[in-house]
Amino acid sequence: MKNSDVQMGATYLVKVADNLVPVTLVREHPSGGWEGTSAKTGKTIRIKSAQRLRKRLADAAHGANPGATDQQPTQDAKAQPGRDTGERGATGGQPGGDAATTGKAMSLMDAAVHILSLGTGDPMRCKDIVDLVVKRQLWTPGKGKTPASTLYAAILREITTKGTESRFVKTERGKFALKDSQYIREQAAKAARQK
Repeated sequence: MKNSDVQMGATYLVKVADNLVPVTLVREHPSGGWEGTSAKTGKTIRIKSAQRLRKRLADAAHGANPGATDQQPTQDAKAQPGRDTGERGATGGQPGGDAATTGKAMSLMDAAVHILSLGTGDPMRCKDIVDLVVKRQLWTPGKGKTPASTLYAAILREITTKGTESRFVKTERGKFALKDSQYIREQAAKAARQK
């Protein structure tokens, strides 16, 4: 956005601490730039350059100039945040839905649940789970060099933090199964017969 495009009284999405916040411009700052009021917190924010302005919002929705028109957003991947918690450093989550409805890729944990739910539900090593997930194109590895170790740590963390609500159970060293799998039910029945 250019300085000549900026209008006083208009509301813009402004990049503040890695978040996009709606800000209504109040006046020009004496040292250059503008001062505005955050629509979320009501605090005064100084905007030093037009580069921090991402997109002009519909003024009718924010109570100013109902006759004003919107301008096209700049090319920015974060121009449409999923949420704004108002907290510094908060990342924007996307609203509702699963991978099938949102078009987003499945997480490695969800893909592991899917793989473990197939077949007999026998316990598997994390490396084998990752290999199957990648082979079936349920998940695409990122830049990490050890996705199996990451999965192992994530499953252990879920077991530790969620306890009885966890989806996974550790069956033996380095192997996991789903809590409600046929294998776990067979092991429980076998243990009950031995008593």
